[in-house]
Amino acid sequence: MTAHIGTATSRVDGRAKVTGSAKYAAEFTAPGLAFGVVVTSTIPKGRIARIDASRALAVGGVIDVLTHANRVQMADEDEAYCDEVAPEDGSPYRPLYDDKVQFNLQPVALVVADDEDTARFAATLVEVEYHVESFATDLQARREQAVEVDKPVKPRGDATRALAGADVRHDAEYGIPIEYHNPMELYASTVLWREGGKLVVYDKTQGVQNVQRYVCGVFGLKDDDVQVMSPFVGGAFGSGLRPQYQVALAAMAALKLKRAVRVVLTRAQMYGLCYRPATIERLALGANRDGALAALTHEAIAMTSQHEAFSRNDIGWGEVLYASETSRATHRLAKLDVPTPGDMRGPGAATGVYGLECAMDELAIALKMDPLQLRLRCYSERDQDKDLPFYSKRLRECYQQGAETFGWSRRSPEPRSMRDGHELVGWGMASGAWEALQMPFATRIVMTANGHVEVASATSDIGTGTYTIMAQVAADMLGVPLDSITVKLGDSTLPKAPVEGGSWTAASIAHAIVNAADDIRAELLKIAQRMPDSPLQGLAADEVTLADGAIVAISDRSRSVPMTDVMRHGGMDRIEKERGSEFEDDDEHAHNTHAAVFAEVKVDEELGVIKVTRVVNAVAAGRIINTKTAASQIMGGVVFGIGMALHEEALIDHRFGRIMNANIAEYHMPVNADVHDIQVIFVEEEDRIINKMGIKGVGEIGIIGVAAAIANAVYHATGKRVRDLPITLDKVVG
Repeated sequence: MTAHIGTATSRVDGRAKVTGSAKYAAEFTAPGLAFGVVVTSTIPKGRIARIDASRALAVGGVIDVLTHANRVQMADEDEAYCDEVAPEDGSPYRPLYDDKVQFNLQPVALVVADDEDTARFAATLVEVEYHVESFATDLQARREQAVEVDKPVKPRGDATRALAGADVRHDAEYGIPIEYHNPMELYASTVLWREGGKLVVYDKTQGVQNVQRYVCGVFGLKDDDVQVMSPFVGGAFGSGLRPQYQVALAAMAALKLKRAVRVVLTRAQMYGLCYRPATIERLALGANRDGALAALTHEAIAMTSQHEAFSRNDIGWGEVLYASETSRATHRLAKLDVPTPGDMRGPGAATGVYGLECAMDELAIALKMDPLQLRLRCYSERDQDKDLPFYSKRLRECYQQGAETFGWSRRSPEPRSMRDGHELVGWGMASGAWEALQMPFATRIVMTANGHVEVASATSDIGTGTYTIMAQVAADMLGVPLDSITVKLGDSTLPKAPVEGGSWTAASIAHAIVNAADDIRAELLKIAQRMPDSPLQGLAADEVTLADGAIVAISDRSRSVPMTDVMRHGGMDRIEKERGSEFEDDDEHAHNTHAAVFAEVKVDEELGVIKVTRVVNAVAAGRIINTKTAASQIMGGVVFGIGMALHEEALIDHRFGRIMNANIAEYHMPVNADVHDIQVIFVEEEDRIINKMGIKGVGEIGIIGVAAAIANAVYHATGKRVRDLPITLDKVVG
C-alpha cells in the first residue's frame, strides 16, 4: 500500500477551491437574508455625542440602524467578551456597547438593509457627532511611559559589567512598523436565525469553538443555541485567532430582527482590526576577540491598546540560539489609543529575531568575522533561559546545507564588492527559531463497512493544508486509499479543537487521529479473533496493523483478514471512535524548530531599487507530514519576510490618529514581480521525545529570520545599514 505521510501530496481540497465550490463566510445564503454595513468612527478617542440615522432610515429597503442606544442586551462583565487567546490583562473591546470611542475605525453603527448596495449607500447618510478627547498614537512619543511586561527572561550574570569590559561591543536600535495581515478573504459573518433564537453562524475565523463561546458569552446564549462553521478560510495569518467585531454585529442584528444577516467588512475597515504591533528592539552585544559572546542584552518596546495589554516573546530568542556568558532582557509596553494588536505570523519571533540577527551581523563586521562563522562560534546547545539541553537542534546542519546550496563560500566580505552590471549584489544570512508547540485536540473517526472513512474535528484549515494532512494520517493509520477519506472540520459541533495557530495544529491533530485509529484497530482485532479459524488468533493490538483494507499481522503479512469481512461478521455497518491527543510533558529537554536563511539582493546603484533575487531557507522541523504543503508554507513565510523587509508599513497621521494608507494600493506588499528564486530545504531531524511521530510544525518558522537576512544583504550590497523597516529606496540613497 502506498504510504502518504512524508510525501508530496496534493491538497485534497484543491479541486473545491479552484472550481469555486468551496464556500466562504460571505457566500452562504438564506431566505430573507439582510445585509449589514458598518459605520466606523473618524476619531481615535472620545464620546459619541449624537447619532442621527433619520436620513438612512428614510431610504427604501433600509430595515434598521443599530447603535449602542438601541442594540439588543449584551453582557456587562469582561469575562463574557474574553476568548481563548485574549490578553490576560485588560478589558476586551465590546462592539456597540456604549458611547465610548477607543480607536479610529471603531464601529459606531450598523445599517441593515434588504440588499448590500442599499445598506452601503444608507451608511453614508448616518451622521455622528463626537466629543473628542486628547489621544496618543505614536510609539516613539510614548516610549518613556512604557511599562515592563511580566514575562521575564531570567537575567544571567552581570550583563552590564560584562558588556563594558568586552573587547568588541555593538549597541543599536532596530524598528519594526505596524504591519497588517491583509488576507485575500475579507472578514465576514453570515448569521442565520432559527426559531427560539438559535443561531447558525458562518464566520471567517481560525477557531469556530472560540467564536461559539464568544457569541454565547456576549449575548447570554446557551452552548447548543449557537453553531459556528468555517469550512474554508481565505487566509488569516493570525488575524482570525480572536473573534472579530463583525461576528458580534451580525449576531446582534440577527437576534434583534429575527432574520438572517450578513456583515462584510471593507478592506479599509480591516485596518481597524488587529495587526503586528510597532516595536523598537534595542540590542547590545559584547564579544571577545575570538567572537565568543560575553554579554547579550535585548530590550523590546512595543505598542498596545489602552484597554488590553498584548505582548509576545520578542526577547528570549538569543537564549535559544546563542551561548552567552551573561544576558539581560526586558519587554515593555506603551499604551496607545489604537485597537489591540494581535498575533501575526511568527509573533514575537519575527520582530525580536529581526533585531537580534541584524545585531549579530553588525557584530560580525566589527569583529572582521564571517557572519556564519560568528553564529557557529556562538552556537548554543542549551536553552539558557530554561537551562535545558535541546533534544533535537539541527541548526548546524541548516547552516551547512543552506550555505552549500546558496554558495555562501563564494561571498566577498567587503560591502559594495560584488556586482552584476549596474547593480550592487549583496549576500546576507540569519538564523531562525520557533517553539515546537502542541495542544489538546480531539478527533472522531467513522469507518463504514464499505471501506469509507470520515475524520472529523472542529479545527480549521486556514490554507495551510489541514484537510490534506488529516486525510494523509488517517489513510496510513487505517490502511485505506486517500480517496476513501472524507475530512470534516470547521464546525463547532465537532470534537474539541483550539484555534489554529502557533504551528501546533499538524502535530496535535495527527496524534488525535492516530489515537482514534488505534481504538478502531483494537476493536476490529477483537471481532476478527472471534471469526472461525481466524489467522489473527493470539495477537495483541500492537502486533497488527491496518493496510490495504485488511487487518494484517506485522510479523507475517500472510496472516490477514479484510476489514469488510470483519465488520460483516460483527454485524456492524460502522465503527465510530473519538479520541484526543495526549502528550507527556518533557521537563528535561527544550524543543524548538530552527532555520538558516540566506538571501541575495541586487540594488540599482543609482536608483536604490532593491530586488530579492534568491533566498535559500533551510529548516529543521522534525518529521514533515506533507513535503509539498510544508514547502509551500515556508515559501509563503519567505514572501511574508520580503514584505516585512522591503514593503510593509502602516502609516498613521498622529495629528488625527488615523491610518493614511488603509488599502492595498498604498499599503505595499510583495507581488509576483518582487518574488524570484526561493529554495526550501528540509533538514532531516528526529525528535521522538516531543511526540511519538516526531512532528513539530512549520507554519511560523518560514518567516523568522528572513527580514534580517535581507537587511544584512542590503548592507553588504550598499555599505549602508538601514535599521528601521521597511528598507525603502529613499533610505538607501538618502
